[in-house]
Amino acid sequence: MKTLETNDWIILNTIIYKVYTMEDFDEMRKELLEQLKLLVDFDSADFYLASVEDEKKLDRPVMYNCDSNLSEEYEELDYSRGIMLSGKSLIYRETDIISDESRVEMEYYKKVYKPNNWHYSLQVVIAKDHHFLGTITFYRTIGKENFKYDDIFVLDMLKDHLAYRMEKHQRRVGEEGEKLTVTQAVEQYGLTRREDTILRNLMQGKENPVICEELTISTNTLKKHILNIYRKLGIRNRVQLFKMIREHEETV
Repeated sequence: MKTLETNDWIILNTIIYKVYTMEDFDEMRKELLEQLKLLVDFDSADFYLASVEDEKKLDRPVMYNCDSNLSEEYEELDYSRGIMLSGKSLIYRETDIISDESRVEMEYYKKVYKPNNWHYSLQVVIAKDHHFLGTITFYRTIGKENFKYDDIFVLDMLKDHLAYRMEKHQRRVGEEGEKLTVTQAVEQYGLTRREDTILRNLMQGKENPVICEELTISTNTLKKHILNIYRKLGIRNRVQLFKMIREHEETV
């Protein structure tokens, strides 16, 4: 079993803290992969969620040094699908499931691994209460050694924390639909810093006079900013705004 050094524990605790506290769910996933690079040696990684509509399908990938959406290829792997849909959180090396000699002859290896110069992979299947929530796969390039059980130990320390956050996120998406967070709307539609501030005030339910007083701007200036926000988002009124944007950034 791996003996974590003091610095490793600090990094691990920081990762767990961010899993629970980062408001933007996708940013949390990106940060997770970047921070894990300090504890586990890997060259590329992808983090998929189970689709809210159909948990048998993978959705919304977040990637580290990886450009291709591999969800369709994953779904073609019979042995991988069986593990993902078992309803249990698991961590395993692909070579624990199928021999290395057999792997390199598979169409999946030839279509996915070779073009990316990958050879070994380590898979984290995340589930809670018998529901599949998502999967993280770490890859090592050709010429490197296989992942060790020490790597599995580190990821095992994280899987239950991730399961809790992911289950909460999936439930919220199911209740609210695919609404955008304010942060996502700002990035996706190119809102200015001032429009970002005003949008956050609107989503907090503040009336126009209150916003004007807090931002020290005139009513006409505020109306111009709001109209610009509506124009960029492709909407016409505040009712449509609340249908499109979540009232609060996601919290745990």
